[in-house]
Amino acid sequence: MPASQTITLGLVQMSCSADPDENFQKATDKIRQAAQQGAQVICLQELFRSLYFCQTEDVEAFNLAEPIPGPSSEALGRLSKELNVVIVASLFEKRAPGLYHNTAAVIDPVAGLAGRYRKMHIPDDPFYYEKFYFTPGDLGFQSHHTEPAELGVLICWDQWFPEAARLTALAGAEIIFYPTAIGWIDGDTEGDLKTAQPEAWRTIQRAHAVANGVFVAAVNRVGREGNLTFWGQSFVSDPFGRIVAQASADQEEILIVPCDLSLIEQTRRNWPFLRDRRIDAYNGLGVRFLDRI
Repeated sequence: MPASQTITLGLVQMSCSADPDENFQKATDKIRQAAQQGAQVICLQELFRSLYFCQTEDVEAFNLAEPIPGPSSEALGRLSKELNVVIVASLFEKRAPGLYHNTAAVIDPVAGLAGRYRKMHIPDDPFYYEKFYFTPGDLGFQSHHTEPAELGVLICWDQWFPEAARLTALAGAEIIFYPTAIGWIDGDTEGDLKTAQPEAWRTIQRAHAVANGVFVAAVNRVGREGNLTFWGQSFVSDPFGRIVAQASADQEEILIVPCDLSLIEQTRRNWPFLRDRRIDAYNGLGVRFLDRI
């Protein structure tokens, strides 16, 4: 049996206000608290510096964006070095005039900006009008090397796509983080939708953990913003799909979660899905749909 290789994750679940500086300070304080509790890798929720502005199409919201490297990533870099922790931070990236991305920065205490992931799957649904703001990512699916572990990052809508998780795992990721902003639209809390939607959300991500033999960490926000009530419930799943820690639906929380990375080897030895993949038979994945005329 592989020797234990335990690292500790910190998941910061919080509400946001209309003041980006206030949100950034809150996130900074919670990163410090997580580090004091032993977290080595700390992940923030999607677009933590602001309210979830994608509920409307408003050109003024582009003023929230910033370059990477830029003020937020550099401040988090200093904090990472001070606390000796890795920080995964979702930021609204201004790449060039008129060109913006939903980007996660992986910030390492030694390497600094260890990597970036630009959200690949961009939704366009009621109150999730992200196509107005974000250009689809062009950095591909990656694993980012840090001292504690090989880290993959995907963002929110990416979490519903098995191809994204698979390619991130094939790149070498041991833990896949999903910074998230997902909640109930007004009316969804009636009937069984209140429980069905978060259960589907957990199920698909637990399936990614099982199918790829990796840890999955989803970090959602809480609180009511406009027409959305974010459902929180940030969680960590192990490679068997077991939820080893989960936050509440409506409270700010910091989850501190030890993860034994040796479970990856144990799982893959017994369930060798990567060995048995029929890579010669998957050409159909490269088309939108297999039309039959």
